[in-house]
Amino acid sequence: MKKMFSNKLNIILFLLPALLLFLGILIAPIILSGYYSLFDWNGFGKKVFIGFANYKELFTSNAIGFMKALGNSMILALLSVCIQLPLALGLALALGKGIKGERAFLSIYFIPVLISTVVIGQLFLKIYNPSYGILNVVLRKLGLDNLAKIWLGTKETALGSVFVPTLWQYVGYHMLLMYAGVKSVPPELREAAMLDGATDGQVNRYIVLPYIKPIIKISVIFAITGSLKSFDLIYVLTNGGPLHSTEVPSTLMINMLFLRNRYGMGSTIAVMLIILCFGFALLINAVFKEDK
Repeated sequence: MKKMFSNKLNIILFLLPALLLFLGILIAPIILSGYYSLFDWNGFGKKVFIGFANYKELFTSNAIGFMKALGNSMILALLSVCIQLPLALGLALALGKGIKGERAFLSIYFIPVLISTVVIGQLFLKIYNPSYGILNVVLRKLGLDNLAKIWLGTKETALGSVFVPTLWQYVGYHMLLMYAGVKSVPPELREAAMLDGATDGQVNRYIVLPYIKPIIKISVIFAITGSLKSFDLIYVLTNGGPLHSTEVPSTLMINMLFLRNRYGMGSTIAVMLIILCFGFALLINAVFKEDK
């Protein structure tokens, strides 16, 4: 009995540092954000308690533009789920078959994940530059001058232009997750299906995809919540412009906190982001829930 108690005490002592970090870095800021969201506060003076007025203003005031920012995030999330994840899945299935140079391809596709997002933003600023950017230069060389645009300065193209570097950076991340799942499929299942005359497409559809369904679920959660939390790349490329066409909740939150000194409203946006991320995670879990 004494030995069992001692083991439990040791476990608690080992877990305590991680628990304190978790409470201090994650839980405490969430609680403080919820607290500050109930006040009208500029970050320096006296806080004035206003209850849920910030939440009401967030969803009713066109001047703040939260619904527009949220809509942009949802468009990015839709593009990620409909373009980025299928591309990553296709690459994972192709590499999972054991093609020549498999390890080299894995490394090449994963390299953008390792590059700083700020560096990627600066790189694509040069690519999209309307004067000397490689995109417009190539279009003009091909005689397609009418297609050359100010990609990040036009409302119609800015959001799509922001998505392209996001696609390039993270497709390798999702590909690696799915590749690991594909490689974990028991070989005997594949062999049995092939002996029964199944094609590669049928093996992928009826064996591989159901087997890696939990990993696909994780990728969908990461893609959607990542789009909701997107900030650094958009901040570098457009800072939410032009005319708020690439504004997302995170850039709006920074604007409220540091440019308008509305710490209460900035905290309200932070709370809504947390609620939305958790809500979508629960919704996706429900959608992917397997029948018992």
